[in-house]
Amino acid sequence: MAAGEKPHARDGAPFVPPSRGAWTPDAIREGMRLYAVTDSAWLHGRTLAECVRQAIAGGATFVQLREKNLSTDEIVVLARTILPVCREAGVPFVIDDDVEAALASGADGVHVGQSDVACAEARRTLGPDAIVGVSAQTVEQAKAAQAAGADYLGVGALIPTSTKPDAVDVTREELVAICAAVDIPVVGIGGLNADTVGVLDDTGASGAAVVSALFAADDVKASARVLRSKLDRLSLR
Repeated sequence: MAAGEKPHARDGAPFVPPSRGAWTPDAIREGMRLYAVTDSAWLHGRTLAECVRQAIAGGATFVQLREKNLSTDEIVVLARTILPVCREAGVPFVIDDDVEAALASGADGVHVGQSDVACAEARRTLGPDAIVGVSAQTVEQAKAAQAAGADYLGVGALIPTSTKPDAVDVTREELVAICAAVDIPVVGIGGLNADTVGVLDDTGASGAAVVSALFAADDVKASARVLRSKLDRLSLR
């Protein structure tokens, strides 16, 4: 999809994205508690929208659409099926990396990689009210992202994971240092599941971002409920 091109609905009429949600800094921080990152590889006949609905019903507080193998057009189409689910539940919804898809679909924002330029460009394109998250692995990267206008940080990988085999590992001590260095919320990511989320306890992080721990589960709602229960018992910021 070319920049500025207007996507169309199936009947040929121009698609008008719904109004973006208005999320305060406190609401964004609360959304970090159980941050669901999608992956269609484990749907096994289910729709992604239904899996997202189940995740939210079980306690997920934030949703990121992360589908690396889809085009912008395909992401926009998929995002339109998920956005109403998140809107109905009052849960923030962002898209991984693809700023154009976020703009066209009416998503609440975008999550970008480690680059203060990417963060600034996303903010410029989506506007001051959009949610912009940034990945970080060091204190320096975290400070730069905050200065560039990030609303939150995704920090990891905390534990080795097949989802991001090339990600830089972040130790618990580094996570603590990052959380102490910034004022915006931090969500831990990478290998987090019901058995490993305890690594976040008393680090200053606000919650856990999970992929397979939710979307690879046969019962997404039940898995989300277990994860949320464990996270609620931790000392999180």
